[in-house]
Amino acid sequence: MATFGEFIKSERNKRSLNQSDFGQQFGIIMTDMSKIENGHKKFPSANLKKLADFLQTDFETIKNLFVADILVEEAHKYKCSDAVFLVAESQSKYIKEKNVKQGKMKF
Repeated sequence: MATFGEFIKSERNKRSLNQSDFGQQFGIIMTDMSKIENGHKKFPSANLKKLADFLQTDFETIKNLFVADILVEEAHKYKCSDAVFLVAESQSKYIKEKNVKQGKMKF
């Protein structure tokens, strides 16, 4: 699996667009597109829906790729083992269950 920036570069190349033309779709200048593709800058989260529409891809898929990239970057920044992702998955399930149970409470 590629990074989010590599994913964008691959999709841009599939469409035979240069960084400038691709970036214009989202109000991003060419130098920033280069930084995004190389992992030195994040793609603006506010443009994820627009990106999904442009790529004709499911928004959830784009959002998951974007957030996964952030999670992996943070895990590497803190030198975590891959076990951190199992812990995060467990915590996510716990929070979802907790929110569902709280939603059923009547006052």
